[in-house]
Amino acid sequence: MTSENYYLTLTCPNKPGIVAAVSTYIFQAGGDIEEAQQFDDKASKRFFMRVSFSCPVDAATLRAGFVEIAKRFELIWNLRAVKDLKRVLIMASKLDHCLVDLLYRWRIGELPMIICGIVSNHPREVYSSIDFFDIPFYHLPVTPENKPEQEAKLLDIIAKEKVDMVILARYMQILSDHLSKELTGRCINVHHSFLPSFKGAKPYHQAHARGIKLIGATAHFVTSDLDEGPIIEQDVTRVTHGDTPDDLVRKGRDLERTVLSRALRYYLHDRVLNNGATSVVFSD
Repeated sequence: MTSENYYLTLTCPNKPGIVAAVSTYIFQAGGDIEEAQQFDDKASKRFFMRVSFSCPVDAATLRAGFVEIAKRFELIWNLRAVKDLKRVLIMASKLDHCLVDLLYRWRIGELPMIICGIVSNHPREVYSSIDFFDIPFYHLPVTPENKPEQEAKLLDIIAKEKVDMVILARYMQILSDHLSKELTGRCINVHHSFLPSFKGAKPYHQAHARGIKLIGATAHFVTSDLDEGPIIEQDVTRVTHGDTPDDLVRKGRDLERTVLSRALRYYLHDRVLNNGATSVVFSD
């Protein structure tokens, strides 16, 4: 009998027996656990777990049989067949390094997802050198006057395409509070987080003028608090007095690419679990 691959994620109040119940259920269903990770958060007294397993039983039957365990342990849980790919919408602006990197990683199979569309506040001609592989492109130019209208169009696209996650690949428009709330838990952004003192335009130039020694990038969930959502991934690199502002920009671009792609990869493999203002990330 052919087996299907699954991801099971769960969180609940911590109590004895959770791991035993989950592993026993998978075993009795004829499953084989390939990877299991868990975390006991002492501060919140919550337990988090991710299991990757193969099993000859279909997803609907597995879910139905798991309900009793879920009730017993008060689980918030999700079971997904690996073949059921997440649906992703990418948003970008004139800076296209993150967009190009995500498209490349998707094309070679590193990011298993369905790209439902690419949204930009710039026209398609700006990306004339980029192959979009017949992915739908949506030009939504944003001005202070038309922002509510364009955000409504964006939400229509998200609903129509049944988007699971929106990726802000250096999208340079600030989302309204309304849109941010609508996308809570469904939108990932990347920014120069290790430059907190240098907000606004040209942060790397500001950092150079101050003689900063570390620069970095953060991928996080979007909330109505600008750049303060739960963090998924971060990285830094060291810089010196010999680096020019252009050097910092170049190094920053590299960090932004790798941090965003890592965060998206973790999400696509169900490795990111919400823990209030933070995220539990079971890295690979």
